[in-house]
Amino acid sequence: MEGSSVGFVGGGRVARIMLEGWRRAGAMPRRVVVSDPNPAALEMLRARYRVEPGDNCHAAERGIVLVGLHPPVMADVAAEVRGSLRRDAIAVSLAPKITIARLTELLGGFDRIARVNPNAPSYVGAGYNPVVFGPGLTEADRGAVLRLLAPLGESPVVDEPTLEAYAITSAMGPTYLWFQLYELRELAQSFGLTGEAAETAIDRMVRGALETMWRADLSAAEVMDLVPVHPLGDAEPAIVEAYRTRLAAVAQRIRPA
Repeated sequence: MEGSSVGFVGGGRVARIMLEGWRRAGAMPRRVVVSDPNPAALEMLRARYRVEPGDNCHAAERGIVLVGLHPPVMADVAAEVRGSLRRDAIAVSLAPKITIARLTELLGGFDRIARVNPNAPSYVGAGYNPVVFGPGLTEADRGAVLRLLAPLGESPVVDEPTLEAYAITSAMGPTYLWFQLYELRELAQSFGLTGEAAETAIDRMVRGALETMWRADLSAAEVMDLVPVHPLGDAEPAIVEAYRTRLAAVAQRIRPA
């Protein structure tokens, strides 16, 4: 991203994930300005990534402005920064719920907008970050956003009505699995595997399980019947019920109004 100028309005988790992904790929933008109400968060980002701390308006004066805010505060901050956006800037929302049409309203008619659904594995360049482009962006603008995202992993272009479904599936998805996989790693070592052997076994198991799901040409019941012993079988109904009730509740909360 040589020669690029990027602003983050909001310096929380998503900013840190993206900055680390760029750092690891050797693709840090030439200039990064970050705003955040938490001075400690700004200092951490400045020290690690050499970003330039600033206020919201200063961050919004960049060529590409990444807006990493929670939906409840989006309206107030949009009203604050809309006068600072350059006419040729691209605003990229990293938040669910607020549509491009609504964000255009909040920004006083500014329509050079994209939305991205960030995925935590972008931290190591293995992200899956669906992107939606608004009608105000040219092909050149779209290319600039995709080049910015490329070091972070895959960025499929999707239809906006699907973006909240991706938020639940791919953005929040690692949280459904990580605690189980960390526990499995600890148990594998307690059973006698080295840390390296446990990690390799889990890595290959997860990859193979997915390949079997997608390529075996079997029903879900037939796939799961390939293994005769199900040590967690009696817990499965409760886990499935948690998926269905809790994720449905999240889907309702982040559905655009």
